[in-house]
Amino acid sequence: MQDDEANRFSARASRYARLGVSAGAFAARMASNRVTGARGGDAQALARSLGSLKGPLMKVAQMMATIPEALPADYAEELMKLQSQAPPMGAAFVKRRMQAELGVDWRRRFAEFDLAPAAAASLGQVHRATSLGGERLACKLQYPDMASTVEADLVQLDLLFSIHRRMGPAIDTREIAREIGARVREELDYSREAKLARLYQAMLAGRPLVRVPRIFGELSTRRLLTMEWLDGDKLMDFEDAPADARNTVAMALFDAWWRPFSHFGIIHGDPHLGNYSVVSTGQGDSRRVEGVNLFDYGCIRIFPASFVGGVVELYEGLKFSDETRVVHAYEIWGFKNLSRETIAALNIWARFIYGPLVEDRVRTIADGVKPGEYGRREAFAVARALKAQGPLKVPREFVFMDRAAIGLGGAFLRLRAELNFHRLFEEAIEGFKVEEIAARQKAALDAVGLEAA
Repeated sequence: MQDDEANRFSARASRYARLGVSAGAFAARMASNRVTGARGGDAQALARSLGSLKGPLMKVAQMMATIPEALPADYAEELMKLQSQAPPMGAAFVKRRMQAELGVDWRRRFAEFDLAPAAAASLGQVHRATSLGGERLACKLQYPDMASTVEADLVQLDLLFSIHRRMGPAIDTREIAREIGARVREELDYSREAKLARLYQAMLAGRPLVRVPRIFGELSTRRLLTMEWLDGDKLMDFEDAPADARNTVAMALFDAWWRPFSHFGIIHGDPHLGNYSVVSTGQGDSRRVEGVNLFDYGCIRIFPASFVGGVVELYEGLKFSDETRVVHAYEIWGFKNLSRETIAALNIWARFIYGPLVEDRVRTIADGVKPGEYGRREAFAVARALKAQGPLKVPREFVFMDRAAIGLGGAFLRLRAELNFHRLFEEAIEGFKVEEIAARQKAALDAVGLEAA
């Protein structure tokens, strides 16, 4: 059931008007280029038209930019340059928003509360605070009218996909649009995010390299999330750290991603590097990594246990060069009527992603590949192989699976990590059984009040 901000007509109407101007300007340029036969600058024009609109649409555009073949490469490259931050709320506005969430006496519920934001993002901003008990807090406060803004922006999502459809894409993007819409709407519900953070605390219990902030439910609402403040350095501050430190960070990222997926069928779907920070001691060559803080639990994908079974089946098929198992894995995931040509095209991507998992040796995640180019060459090869066969309908579960894999791989390359990914993966799937994943997932979700996939 929608709340009082979920569908405010005036907010949506204003957003539609602003979007219409930008979309109209871009469409006019596209029409002109079709007449003249030119195309150069289309990607830059799209980025400029969206760049004037901060907020959820920017988040959606950047999501699409990280999903292989959702957009042409030049469009994806331009969209990745956009900044998703909205203008921060001023002190007076923050006071009104906090009063709306916690009541007129909200200030008495904190020992300290900094009205200046410590960080700003597409849906809200974070404030430092201190609890009455002395705990350091991070309060994520949602911007006003975000539900209305998201709905207006998602209507315009089809603009980006319609551009791609006119170019004869290899991928049918309809399921991609539905999946992005569902996940962005979920991110608006901070009550759900609080449950997901508690879920991650349970799933990663006993994994010392990954730290999840504690949630303060009495100071949280649907649009305010109060959690423990965790100190740490930016992940990319470790690009030039000693090899042991870089590899430890990479192992922590692997654990944070693969452990919940392989044991519970759940992944953190936002690979943004700002969602991690590193806890370390020492300086220079003596720097020692103790763990990684994992933040932002709004974009979490819960999969059916059978989907995890498909991941393991494809791994086994590629490891033993068993084409029957490879095809079976694609069918488990929902691919239908696969021709030999389509299977060959899908295998380009599968061999790239699974390559470091299959090889029992210490290596980088993609030898000889630059961080910003991770997966790009393979996505282009898949698209080229599929174009002659007509658009391939990709199951919606793949959207955030691939997005997270690309983000994680890019982070490994930035860190220049060299690990035996095969042994890490074998440990993660040891004793794997689909029925146990389903039971474990249900029990974990029931414990925090969420539904299974």
